[in-house]
Amino acid sequence: MSPAVDAQGRGASDAAQSQKQLQQQQQHCCYEKGVMLEPFIHQVGGHSCVLRFGEQTICKPLIPREHQFYKSLPPPMREFTPQYRGVVSVSFEEDDEGNLCLIAYPLHNDQENKDLAADGQPNNKMLKWANDNQAMEVCLSGNSQKDKDESLQHRAEKVELEWLQQAEVLYYRLERSKSSALTQHNPWSLKCHQKHLQTMKDNAKQSNQYRFILLENLTWRHAVPCVLDLKMGTRQHGDDASEEKKALHMRKCQQSTSATIGVRLGGMQVYRSDSGQLMFMNKYHGRKLSLPGFKEALFQFFHDGLRLRGELLSPVLRRLQEMQAALEACESYRFYSSSLLIIYDGEPHPARRRRSEHGLSEEEDEEDEDEEDKGDDEGRAGPSDPRCPLVDVRMIDFAHTTCRDYREDSVVHEGQDSGYIFGLQNLITIISELEEHSTD
Repeated sequence: MSPAVDAQGRGASDAAQSQKQLQQQQQHCCYEKGVMLEPFIHQVGGHSCVLRFGEQTICKPLIPREHQFYKSLPPPMREFTPQYRGVVSVSFEEDDEGNLCLIAYPLHNDQENKDLAADGQPNNKMLKWANDNQAMEVCLSGNSQKDKDESLQHRAEKVELEWLQQAEVLYYRLERSKSSALTQHNPWSLKCHQKHLQTMKDNAKQSNQYRFILLENLTWRHAVPCVLDLKMGTRQHGDDASEEKKALHMRKCQQSTSATIGVRLGGMQVYRSDSGQLMFMNKYHGRKLSLPGFKEALFQFFHDGLRLRGELLSPVLRRLQEMQAALEACESYRFYSSSLLIIYDGEPHPARRRRSEHGLSEEEDEEDEDEEDKGDDEGRAGPSDPRCPLVDVRMIDFAHTTCRDYREDSVVHEGQDSGYIFGLQNLITIISELEEHSTD
């Protein structure tokens, strides 16, 4: 290579590196100024307010016990939980129109989230909730006459009442933005978000600084995330629960499949390609399910409206079996009230979509699929290949987790979390039955 060509190459490389550094500086500057937290639209269960920090990162209110769990995560559990990415300070702020927004700022003494600048979105827009009938603002406006006339408590009760009057299984037509991103919000995420915003606004006069933990967004790779939230274990209350709360959780377990098989449905969203709709189930519906009803719900989660997605079942079973082995190695841990997420992409595979749209048979379109598979590296099928779908299985929600290393706990458990493992074993059996059914 001549000196002139070599110098030209170095110049282009230096220019690209300078451009990259400039972009990182700009992103870091935006993050230093604050990141507007968007609603996380794929929350299907739980009651904590989950927010979107960036494309690959979500955040939720910091609970000391859960924070401790992520900070001291045992190595066998790391691949089965979301990646922990640090802590941010969150506060209410008012925009030019008087709308209250949640803004996240870095903690300068927290080195764990220093690399998140590229994922954080700058504070540059207001955000809207939307469904088929109306648009509902994410942020609470404090300037309208209606807000002045109506107390916060009354509005919170009104939201709760309206939610309880809704159907527990809903169907919404899939909506997409101009960028082809999924914009339809799971109604459960709206409920949690509204309720938490009301609480934070009520407390804003006493404190306007909140700590949130940053976690990996498990849905970010999926065009149309199908999400199943399963409440695991035969016991849901923590060791520190009051007698009233203990009795409440025990009653919920006894009246649901938690007591009989160690798992119950906590929420679900799944795409139905036959109708182009998203189907949502909430936790109230999940508590009512009998064992046959629970099995039917699992069948529906893996069914796209046209067929049972049998190719998903083997990867899910493999992950569940690996998780069981990891849990059996976790001495003294108890994952009370923890959930298990199963996630896959409901977006139809391009080749399969062409068959559906043009009425082609699998043999007629087989050549197209073979061409698509040639691009896969090291002989592995790509994430869009129907024979090797992208499926994720993770444990979440550790607010009531305990183990002997938590020195402040008065109760120390020995051995494995038999209630959680019991639920995993039954879940493996049920999905194995589905897999047998799919091959009939």
